[in-house]
Amino acid sequence: MTLSSPTAALLLAQSTEPHPPETFFDIVFSGGWVGVAIMVLIILVSVAALALALEQLVTLRARVLMPPGLGENVQRALEAGHLKGAFQACEAQPSFLAFLVRTSLAEAESGWTAVEKALEDATAEQTARLMRRVEYLAVIGNIAPMLGLLGTVVGLTFAFHEVASTQGVARAADLADGIYHALVSTVAGLIVAIPSMAMYAALRNRVDQLAAEAAYAALHALGPVKRILIATRTQAPAAAPPPTGIR
Repeated sequence: MTLSSPTAALLLAQSTEPHPPETFFDIVFSGGWVGVAIMVLIILVSVAALALALEQLVTLRARVLMPPGLGENVQRALEAGHLKGAFQACEAQPSFLAFLVRTSLAEAESGWTAVEKALEDATAEQTARLMRRVEYLAVIGNIAPMLGLLGTVVGLTFAFHEVASTQGVARAADLADGIYHALVSTVAGLIVAIPSMAMYAALRNRVDQLAAEAAYAALHALGPVKRILIATRTQAPAAAPPPTGIR
């Protein structure tokens, strides 16, 4: 059985037409070595974002920043008048809360106002320290779509180069690879950026919440110091009035 010449010509044309990329690797390699480099960068950025998010989820926990029993141990030591014991309790459980208590106790001789100021400064410093690593997620969330946009521009460049090389007679199938890679790069960048920005917002709020809780716990643990300093100030004898009659 033989095929007619029109049918054979149609089958031959269909067999020689370029097929759009079907697998992930076909899509990646459709943009040439530049497209491959861009997609590899997007994948590496996504891995970094995932590792950073998991690390922060493990680190930003109340049990890590505020070890159980630390506030109670410090408070009991201060109530007994053992300032050294309070410092030893902080050294035994180094953490966010321990740093706040230790820094505040160092200013106890200067009065309660100085203690509160030291607590406020220490809280701001430690909060900024925690936020430095969280902010990397925001950086990734901004870089990923830019890499996707770069892939889009590269893909469109390949497509228009095909049009220029064929003097404007390129078929849609000839432009498919470049446009396909352009769209896939944009999608890949957004897939990385959107979860990164969402995780950044969630972790930022968690840092603020835990910092506020740690500051409150430190203030509660330092309660005996406040009572002692206030009692000492109220019991101090009033200054003697200057003698009269002296000119």
